[in-house]
Amino acid sequence: MENFNYYNPVKILFGKGKIAEIGKWIPRGMKIMMTYGGGSIKKNGVYAQVMDALQGFDIVEFPGIEPNPHYETLMRAVELAKRENVGFLLPVGGGSVIDGTKFIAAAICFEGNEPWDIVAKGAKINAALPIGTVLTLPATGSEMNCGGVITRESTKEKLAFRSQHVFPKFSVLDPTVTYSLPTRQVANGIVDTFVHVMEQYYTFTEHAEIQDRFSESILKTLIEIGPRLIQDETPNYDDRANFMWAATMGLNGLIACGVTEDWSTHHIGHELTAFNGLDHGITLAIVLPGVMSATKMKRREKLLQYASRVWNIDPTQPDACDQAIARTEQFFNELGVKTRLSDYGVGIDTIDRIEKRFRDRGMFALGGIDDVNVDNVRAILTSRL
Repeated sequence: MENFNYYNPVKILFGKGKIAEIGKWIPRGMKIMMTYGGGSIKKNGVYAQVMDALQGFDIVEFPGIEPNPHYETLMRAVELAKRENVGFLLPVGGGSVIDGTKFIAAAICFEGNEPWDIVAKGAKINAALPIGTVLTLPATGSEMNCGGVITRESTKEKLAFRSQHVFPKFSVLDPTVTYSLPTRQVANGIVDTFVHVMEQYYTFTEHAEIQDRFSESILKTLIEIGPRLIQDETPNYDDRANFMWAATMGLNGLIACGVTEDWSTHHIGHELTAFNGLDHGITLAIVLPGVMSATKMKRREKLLQYASRVWNIDPTQPDACDQAIARTEQFFNELGVKTRLSDYGVGIDTIDRIEKRFRDRGMFALGGIDDVNVDNVRAILTSRL
């Protein structure tokens, strides 16, 4: 196990009715900007719950944050927050709304000329407005981490940023708010969580048994409850609670302690979203099996561990690695997520653009390990046609 520092200051308010408590954790006198997406929170009752909990606070609303939040939209929110002298941000939504609001929090306090430099050039974030979150779509873990991903629509770029200054002060996780989610969003959330865990787990054996067992428990839980989440006509609270907690635990930094990570699936998937507008979860389901196949020799020992512990495949079988990869793709298919580029009308022209973009950026190792790189990304994506 490698050395590590672990820090996570986020207070989690988990369970039914916890939205009612948010007023306790926001300083009185703070003007709040509540951010959200397309307005589904007004249809499912979450908006009303939040407004009831914030009685007595001065609230500014900023709706319309897109899936894969656009830099251009977020900068309008920055202007509004500055004009209204906002002191606290409250995203109510899924990972895109939370990620976008983290960027808003940092951009408001950014000392440079162009806040896009935060993601494009890794410009340092020295301060950010405080935020709390009300999670409505489990997937990204953004409610309990210090990272985010945003898109610049004008240049079709989707890039990530991180800073301890954008850790939420608190996050509300009420599983009942997921009951009204469309099946497609639930499936995408399951896939996103699964791949988050894999990119912290599927690298090398490093004698980090606690982290490995934590990761495997999340994966096995998703495999067990995933089909039920998709098929059950009446939502089951315990399944929704375990799904929501799995998504949070999948990317709050805990399972990454002391291990090698590989985020190549996300890097490649982000480009498919940027160029073709595919759902984030769909891109991950397409790319992960290709990455696993391309790396199965170098990472054989860990892949066999995954096959045995997660899928109960006999690791002495000569095709155990291939079976594990096939079972992974089959799981995504069972959730109703198609896993081939051709299923979405994506062809060689997109693969050309993605390869060129990585080369133009000077990126060689796409995820931190050199077995997924700019020289084999074409082969990986071509195998997914």
